[in-house]
Amino acid sequence: MPTTSSVVHSDPEILSGTPVFVGTRVPVQSLFDYIEGGDTLDEFLRQFPSVTRDQAIAALDLARDTLLTSARSA
Repeated sequence: MPTTSSVVHSDPEILSGTPVFVGTRVPVQSLFDYIEGGDTLDEFLRQFPSVTRDQAIAALDLARDTLLTSARSA
């Protein structure tokens, strides 16, 4: 399972610390905005070619795991 630090990076020098995909300047929020807007993962990847499919899927997996873990502990 991927770790947050292998998928997401936050640095005050890059987009004022906005969480981005490692090795890119693409905010992770953009992925969620695309999905929420009804776009497919493929469309997101076409618009942001510096993000790999593995990175995007790992970010979605991390979000899912975080939600499921917090729901169990609530």
